[in-house]
Amino acid sequence: MSKLILSLDGGGIRGAATAQFLMRVDATLRNDHQTSLRERVDFYAGTSTGSLIALALATTKMSLEDISGLYSATSAKQIFADNRGWFELDGINAPKYEAKGRSTMLKKHLGQAKLRDVPAGKHVLVVTYGIERRRPHVLKSSKREHHKLLAWQVADASSAAPTYFPTRDMKLGPDNEQTWLIDGGVIANNPTMCAIAEACRLWPHELRRVLSIGTGTRTRKINGPDSQHWGAVQWVLEGSLIDVLSDEKVVGYQAITISPPGSYIRVNAEMRPQPGMLKAPDDAMDDISTTNIRHLKAMGDFWFEQYGDAVVALITDRYQGPSLDRIDPLTGRPQAYQPH
Repeated sequence: MSKLILSLDGGGIRGAATAQFLMRVDATLRNDHQTSLRERVDFYAGTSTGSLIALALATTKMSLEDISGLYSATSAKQIFADNRGWFELDGINAPKYEAKGRSTMLKKHLGQAKLRDVPAGKHVLVVTYGIERRRPHVLKSSKREHHKLLAWQVADASSAAPTYFPTRDMKLGPDNEQTWLIDGGVIANNPTMCAIAEACRLWPHELRRVLSIGTGTRTRKINGPDSQHWGAVQWVLEGSLIDVLSDEKVVGYQAITISPPGSYIRVNAEMRPQPGMLKAPDDAMDDISTTNIRHLKAMGDFWFEQYGDAVVALITDRYQGPSLDRIDPLTGRPQAYQPH
């Protein structure tokens, strides 16, 4: 049997859609196929909010129901706790949110789990970025010096989005060097290519199946003519610079192109009304309103209705269709990949 990669994008609270989708998939696997997502996945990869889900699946025994429950209004308010310092303009001269609430929640649910706690024969990979040496850090269970790293600290670093949360430090390398880290989304919000590269190294002679899950694609327009006159502040406020830098489409193109036909499914959709999803969620990574979280989970249900059968077949190694890409907003159906 080929190796199965599960890759999970970043996107803040929009991870609610990912968790909801995976919960539906896991329930179907258990009810109809007497197996589970954990039993079938060989390699987990995650960035930012995707790292939380990936690490919870790989290093703990949390159920998909409990993981999905992390994306509730109550938990979100703890994670996105306003930074209330004096003379601080949120996201401009100080992080928009404080770090304590997020760190406390991650530590509570991931506990003392370490990267070495992945079951035998399986692996997990998380992407973050070291700012002082300007280099990516791919923290992974396949590297012995990373075995001791606590899962909650890894997820904390991978989700430290610039302007939203403070930078996080970890002791990395053989010398336990203090390393300052930010959200891996600035370099690989979609970690699928990192996962494929690592799987090729670990299992060079094995075939691969890839299930790559996004957190919704932003569609709000950036004003082109106005952008000619923007400086740093305007690009942050008006141009959503962090979202531009963390766009996942190039990695999606690379991954579907190099994957053999029928071995790759990309679950994602534009965050706008379309057939099957008449009420789209807000595309902000920090809209934690009860209504928006409900819409995000409804998007996860929409994904399951459109991709569920194909994804379950891919996971159980029975899929015989084409590789699938994001949903076409005109039809509300996944696009079949046609190599050119």
